[in-house]
Amino acid sequence: MARTHDRRAVWSWSLYDFANSAFTTLVVTFVYATYFTQGIAENEIEGTALWTRGITITAVAVALLSPFLGAMADRGGHRKRYLGIATVVCIGGTTASFFFGAGDVLPALVCIVVANIAYEMGLVFYNAFLPDLAPPDRIGRVSGTAWALGYLGGLIALALGLFLFVQGNVFGLDTETAEHVRATNLLVAVWFAVFSIPLFLFIKEAKPEDRPSTAALFSSAFSEMGETVRELGRYRMIVRLLLARLFYNDGLVTIFALGGIYAAGTFGFETDEIIFFGMALNVAAGLGAFLFGFVDDKVGGKTTLYASLALLCVATLVAVFGQTKAMIWAAGILVGLAAGPNQSASRSLLGRFVPDDKETEFYGFFAFSGKLTAFMGPLLFGILTTTFESQRAGVAVVLVFFVIGAALLTLVDEREGIELAGRPANTGEID
Repeated sequence: MARTHDRRAVWSWSLYDFANSAFTTLVVTFVYATYFTQGIAENEIEGTALWTRGITITAVAVALLSPFLGAMADRGGHRKRYLGIATVVCIGGTTASFFFGAGDVLPALVCIVVANIAYEMGLVFYNAFLPDLAPPDRIGRVSGTAWALGYLGGLIALALGLFLFVQGNVFGLDTETAEHVRATNLLVAVWFAVFSIPLFLFIKEAKPEDRPSTAALFSSAFSEMGETVRELGRYRMIVRLLLARLFYNDGLVTIFALGGIYAAGTFGFETDEIIFFGMALNVAAGLGAFLFGFVDDKVGGKTTLYASLALLCVATLVAVFGQTKAMIWAAGILVGLAAGPNQSASRSLLGRFVPDDKETEFYGFFAFSGKLTAFMGPLLFGILTTTFESQRAGVAVVLVFFVIGAALLTLVDEREGIELAGRPANTGEID
């Protein structure tokens, strides 16, 4: 794909983060996740266990599918097409989940799992545009700005969900069946559909001259993956980065998937309090992602990741040992400030490491590393919560993943990774 560094294309790409963050914020983390555990499942403990198993299924499916579909997208020039399919499926699953109420555990969970798999697969194709859209010396701030827009989108969607549906109920929906809560999923579906349109209008994708047939595409995708695996020595910095991310991202997945559930179950947050909690976290995360994007371009992604992991460790300790709502609020703000830079710097650092024409394949491996063990955090959270009958025991496991990830990150040499990829070096200083 030609690097045009088209400003309109960059902003259209960034706006997709604004669009899709409504799904993770309202559905996966705060509103629908809490409603599922407290309103659909028989009880909160069973609901937590079932929700964590749904997250586990998502992680396994994405880990298995992402590298192969990434290779197919690169070989066939179908990156934007696959992103469109994933977007439509996610929107459809989110819409369908509105129709399920108390006792509809299986259909509600199936819809969310399908939507979540589509969302995660969409990120593979979406992220792969970054190295081609952003100039080398601005890739950190482009990634950071997109993450910031994403958190802004999640914040606005949360506010609309609170004032139009959950608290305000301006449409007079049935509160006895929690229709006013479930309707937030319809808000998410419309939001995602509308704000994803610019990407499909303004980002152009180069078509390969020798586009293969579907059968040949499957075969060539397997061949390319095999070639990549055989050349892992050449891409050793990517391997080390993905290995580190395999652990620290597991901690983030656990927080995002179960943060609202933890606030409700351990600290007694009501639905509207959880929404305000999510809004504050999104403000902090957006601010952190935007500001650290400039830091990323100046000192490098690795240093930015270290700083974010240190903050996340502190936040986890506060969440585990805090006894008041003020303490969990403090932990949430710290998570927000650190999570945005962590995700953004991971994405931009890989963008500096990937060779040209293999972007989607490697962002497929990026998703693979984020999902291969991503089931472990939610699964252990569920097991420890059930075993000790306390969600605090479940949250404590998050700290372990952050520490292991930080330790493995010491093996990554950012400058060597850029040189091996054959990309122009960052103009900033890199450790």
